[in-house]
Amino acid sequence: MKENLIDRRAFLKSSAMVGALGASGIGSASLLTSCAGGADKDAAAKNVPLKQPGTYYIPELPDLAADGKEIKAGVIGCGGRGTGATWNFLNAANGLKVTAIGDTFQDKVDSFAKDLKEKKGFEVQKFVGLDAYKKVIDSDVDVIITATPPNFRPIIFQYAVEKGKHCFLEKPICVDPVGYRTIVATAKQAVSKGLAVVTGTQRHHNRDYVASFQQIMDGAIGEITGGAVYWCGGMLWYKDRQPEWSDCEWMIRDWVNWTWLSGDHIVEQHVHNLDVWTWFTGGLKPVSALGFGSRQRRVTGDQFDNFSIDFEMENGIHLHSMCRQVHETDGGVHEFIQGTKGSWTSAGAHTIKDLKGNVVWKFDYEKSKADFKQHDPYTLEHVNWINHIRAGKVIDQASETALSNMYAIMGRESAYSGKRVTWEQMTASTQNLYPENIDLVKPMGIKGFGAKKEYVLPEFIPIAGKPSPNSKQTR
Repeated sequence: MKENLIDRRAFLKSSAMVGALGASGIGSASLLTSCAGGADKDAAAKNVPLKQPGTYYIPELPDLAADGKEIKAGVIGCGGRGTGATWNFLNAANGLKVTAIGDTFQDKVDSFAKDLKEKKGFEVQKFVGLDAYKKVIDSDVDVIITATPPNFRPIIFQYAVEKGKHCFLEKPICVDPVGYRTIVATAKQAVSKGLAVVTGTQRHHNRDYVASFQQIMDGAIGEITGGAVYWCGGMLWYKDRQPEWSDCEWMIRDWVNWTWLSGDHIVEQHVHNLDVWTWFTGGLKPVSALGFGSRQRRVTGDQFDNFSIDFEMENGIHLHSMCRQVHETDGGVHEFIQGTKGSWTSAGAHTIKDLKGNVVWKFDYEKSKADFKQHDPYTLEHVNWINHIRAGKVIDQASETALSNMYAIMGRESAYSGKRVTWEQMTASTQNLYPENIDLVKPMGIKGFGAKKEYVLPEFIPIAGKPSPNSKQTR
């Protein structure tokens, strides 16, 4: 019995090491250590670190970023998340301003410019059209904040880095393999240029998630053996087509419901939960994904309503991923990770239990409230970004988020096809969902978006609870 236990631990140790070393964009700091080999009788009762202190990143999260040089921002994408991210940025430090904004549509730009003028006194340059991003980046700005529909993110990031701009990229940052490879290559260029790049995976700046990550790295649950991640909630907003809208205008205004623009909700929304798994496991890559999904109640667009995916990791462990956007159903947005000594969950309060179900650690929310004034992770991600910029330090969150995006893309394609898909297949795939004939005026039809894929708008009848067109999107 003892001999078998030692062999198993040795296997887990070597598997975790191989998996971590192969992680995309994470580097040698991903090496997971093990409690196997030479352990004494009391090893099971001790927290043997998964990683040694100093080999992994813990963000500093003060309430406000340090003072320093004035930073001028350009905003690309003036919808709800773009404007929201801008106010998060402006609340994160002193000495910040917005000098240029851009969007595909005039009404979005005019509305945001008016808001900035009334609330902050900013006079901004305004740019409109599909090429507005270039004009914003080429203006006299130091940083860019982009929250366009996700399919546009890779080309915007690429152009911004070419021009030497620090970037805040809202998630997701790619929707297909071509976009994934663009992001990974551009992230390397950003590092070489000394740029700071932060993404909108705000759990990395949630105080409870950061503390939980620290506990797991300290060995509180032992070696990671599996997990499950969930985003199950109601349908997001949608836009009914207006008579004056072209094909393209309607789809961009209704972008969260179209796969070529959003990547489907497993990519657009569920990436948050997948990202927690990749973060806590040190960038562990999936070998394959096998899943299913369906469309039952969606009102517009061409996406699924639900996904259930089994990911097999390179060290043999499994992750179950489940997401759903259906009104009037029970929900749940959280993550669960199992280890050899216990488990962690973000459901409710962040908690760690031993194998008998006893709570051995829980995040102290009262202490956090006493120690800090700023608890909004949407603002804290900008605090961290600004501190890196003003200190002249590089940060690369794009590589990490690209890995999480690829998990989601693999899951989507497995569910769409009903086939098992592999990491090698997807990262080498030529799939590109960006339309060849994108045009804001001319008819585009509902065909021709992506690699040999036809998008046909079917007649789906919602069964329950048609959502309000004005319902607020949840990130």
